[in-house]
Amino acid sequence: MSDVIDDLQRRGLIAQSTDEAALRAHLADGPITYYCGFDPTAQSLHVGHLVQFMVLRALQRAGHQPIVLVGGATGLIGDPRPSAERQLNAPAVVAAWVESIRRQVAPFLELPAEADGLSAPIYVDNLDWTAQLSAIDFLRGLGKHFRVGKMLAKEAVSARLNSEAGISYTEFSYQILQANDYLELFRRHGVTLQTGGSDQWGNLTAGIDLIRRTEAAPVHALSTPLVTKSDGTKFGKSEGGTVWLDPALTSPYAFFQFWLNADDADARTWLPLFSERPAEEIAALVAESVERPAARTAQRALAEDLTRLVHGPDQLRQAEAAGRALFGREELASLDDGTLTAALQEAGGITVHGEMPSIAQLLQQTGLVASLSEARRTVKEGGAYLNNERVTDAEAAPSADAWLPGGWLVLRRGRRSIAGVRRGD
Repeated sequence: MSDVIDDLQRRGLIAQSTDEAALRAHLADGPITYYCGFDPTAQSLHVGHLVQFMVLRALQRAGHQPIVLVGGATGLIGDPRPSAERQLNAPAVVAAWVESIRRQVAPFLELPAEADGLSAPIYVDNLDWTAQLSAIDFLRGLGKHFRVGKMLAKEAVSARLNSEAGISYTEFSYQILQANDYLELFRRHGVTLQTGGSDQWGNLTAGIDLIRRTEAAPVHALSTPLVTKSDGTKFGKSEGGTVWLDPALTSPYAFFQFWLNADDADARTWLPLFSERPAEEIAALVAESVERPAARTAQRALAEDLTRLVHGPDQLRQAEAAGRALFGREELASLDDGTLTAALQEAGGITVHGEMPSIAQLLQQTGLVASLSEARRTVKEGGAYLNNERVTDAEAAPSADAWLPGGWLVLRRGRRSIAGVRRGD
């Protein structure tokens, strides 16, 4: 077995772990079974969850058995947030989200045909064992092993207790349910390592303590760091909102652009976390990013690696082609309807009903210029493009044959400012 801890530490993927020497020895002794849980709080996971998949994949490649838990039970309760009570979603909604997320997770841990000796993932739902618990079983079999003082010390619980909102017993009990997941997986599958975010450390160690009290067995936990942005804004957010892994919520093009448009400092920090390239190659990309920031080598590596991982090589090719086509380096006609629509929705634009405005009016209405006079000046100076063709007459309206598949026109000002115009019904 390779020393996967060294690899995870090199990449900055470990925030905390239980007894590191014991964990290294445990991993080195032979294949172990480990798990990570995901609660269905929405119909899709988002880019913040990718850190967990990097750890899951690294351990899997080191020869260990992954288990992915999608929390049909814990998703009905909700891990306490520091700010306010979570909204309780209907059981049918949560059940649908469980299935959606399980399908979404599968490609991350699929094994190539040449992956001899590696273990395919096992998928579990904690509703399978939690639904069978009676209130008496919960209190006698589990609750007696937990000390309220320790539960109150959890950061999110403490924050809520000191707020006007307070905390309900429902959310307060969440850590008992998650600890019981570890116990059940230890009993059912021999799981001896749980991974999760650093904000879950209290829940992870609660599971270790429960197994120690009930089974007198040594088990382990490992947490990943909280990923941040250098400007203080929340990681995983773009101008359009959350960056989801579901292509129906965030298109592969928008996903690709999220990484491509990352700040230089962020890209250099994120590249070791999210890229599975060799250490030497990552170091070279980071060095090149420092020396030639305009080349955006770190951003492009992130965009390529993660779009391929999440959406597959075909969608990566389409996302790259869309970027080239929108900025005049490839034919717009080469894009399929879906990719062009996704790219222009991401860029922003307008829908035109009735009589077609002139190019000057479209430039103003799309926000590419502030006024008609500026639009006319832009055309005169050769800086306005329609479908990558330079515009020479600001007062002319686009012809009927200018429309692209999906009913779009692509307006561009200069090299980088793009807007879409869509034909209304």
